[in-house]
Amino acid sequence: MKIKMKDGSIREASFEEELGRNAFRHTTAHILAQAVKRLYPDTKCAIGPAIADGFYYDFDFTFRFSEEHFEEIEAEMKKIVKENLQLKHFTSDHPKAIQAMKERNETYKIEMLNELPEDEEISFYMQGEYLEMCAGPHVAYTSAIKAFKLLSVAGAYWRGDEKNKMLTRIYGTSFPSESMLEEYLNRLEEAKKRDHRKLGKELGLFALFDEGPGFPFFLPKGLILKNLLIDYWRKLHTREGYMEISTPIMLNRQLWETSGHWEHYRENMYTTVIDETDFAIKPMNCPGGMLVYKMEPHSYREFPMRIGELGIIHRNEKSGTLHGLMRVRCCTQDDAHIFMTPEQIPDEIKGVVRLIDEVYSDFGFKYHVELSTRPENSIGSDEDWEMATNGLKSALDDLKLPYVINEGDGAFYGPKIDFHLEDSIGRTWQCGTIQLDFQLPQRFEAEYIGEDGKKHRPIMIHRVVFGSIERFIGILIEHYAGKFPLWLSPVQVKVLPISDKFNDYAREIEMTLKKEGLRCEMDGRAEKIGYKIRTAQMEKVPYMLVVGEKEVKTNSVSVRTRDDGDLGSMSIKQLLEIFDFSQKK
Repeated sequence: MKIKMKDGSIREASFEEELGRNAFRHTTAHILAQAVKRLYPDTKCAIGPAIADGFYYDFDFTFRFSEEHFEEIEAEMKKIVKENLQLKHFTSDHPKAIQAMKERNETYKIEMLNELPEDEEISFYMQGEYLEMCAGPHVAYTSAIKAFKLLSVAGAYWRGDEKNKMLTRIYGTSFPSESMLEEYLNRLEEAKKRDHRKLGKELGLFALFDEGPGFPFFLPKGLILKNLLIDYWRKLHTREGYMEISTPIMLNRQLWETSGHWEHYRENMYTTVIDETDFAIKPMNCPGGMLVYKMEPHSYREFPMRIGELGIIHRNEKSGTLHGLMRVRCCTQDDAHIFMTPEQIPDEIKGVVRLIDEVYSDFGFKYHVELSTRPENSIGSDEDWEMATNGLKSALDDLKLPYVINEGDGAFYGPKIDFHLEDSIGRTWQCGTIQLDFQLPQRFEAEYIGEDGKKHRPIMIHRVVFGSIERFIGILIEHYAGKFPLWLSPVQVKVLPISDKFNDYAREIEMTLKKEGLRCEMDGRAEKIGYKIRTAQMEKVPYMLVVGEKEVKTNSVSVRTRDDGDLGSMSIKQLLEIFDFSQKK
């Protein structure tokens, strides 16, 4: 596939490469915009980038746009592809660029141009009659776009600012072949079936109310699941030598100024005033952890010091970004902070990587790793950043763990390693993070006595494994399609009496299993057994125990499973042996 770059050069790149894939989909966004302008000439174009799995374009329509218009637009897009238009690149000076956009009445493009220096050359791509102010890259001809589909419509404020006009955002995707597109669309359909918001409601796990947008309510079964994850986290971290603390949910402005959050993260924080002093609800746990560290003097002999916290944090996310449990305003972050000497960096990073690998393996996830480097709004010296980044690289190289560099996407106080999970239908989710921080210990003047008897600054690792408990639950719901493994299922067993007269025996079975530590329920309703089995299947309960006259006489149960159906009759002892094996991760 030939890719036309901003400098006019041609490069070869396949769709499997990020350059080729982005150019392919960016070109499709231009084809969409050209089709829209042909069909609805009064429409104004805003921006249309390639994104993960597709593209979008923001438009200002003069009429109420809906998905009903997709068929007409897609037909026009196919014409443009068939026309095999060349994407011609050229540059223009600022005044001519403004004039070209004025002639086309593209007010949003003019606004962007007015913010650029007047002596800057402006990059354009042209295909047929359609002119787009764009840095590229793009494919050389429109005929390269073999398969595409418009997917959905959403509202989007111009430049993401709620004070600006609401535009219409059209999402789509494109592929080099119809078979690849069909495979992707099938995956989307599967994703809809697995939507954690839908399954969360059906399975009685959590609820979202208008009275608290972005603040999820966990229902009894959902809280069982949440507590199971917390128990799992605690056992693992106790084994690895972490001490657990809990810090307040609200602390004063001075703390957040010291940490740098007031300057760099203020817009995402909820604030209030207490006794004429500004306070903020914590968006992160680390500054509170620094106060705990500073309570008493420390020696290098205590290092590495591993401190964990399952802290509730709040972040002022924009309403348009909220999405079930995946993007919330309140969550439980599984933080840990490790204080250490510079010499301990590689071993501690490797230890955290191994821990994260163990957790993701337990849940059946594959993952890939990204190393994010210094962002523009960073704090700290060049030397500190270089040492921190090299420390992370060294650990990953020693582990022979493949990774890609994500330039400029580190935290403002240090570089980070991000772990992106791949779920059972191939989607990726960013969860685990390891951040190496030289800055916070310096800002808080944290110290330890070194082997030389002098005071030194500790190095600090910030890390999460789940990311947030809430988001991880959302991912697990979709990963398992609600069919949790036995050890994670809120209800592991349902006892189903064939009729009312067997309820007493069913209750005895229920109590026996509960005494063995199993999460068990009995369905004693006056319903037919087929209905009870279907209900348990819809609730995705792993085991169903049918009891009737035969089972009472033989002191047994008839066992059915969620996935394999009827297993036949067995004693409680045999059943418990199956449960004991199945609950091992």
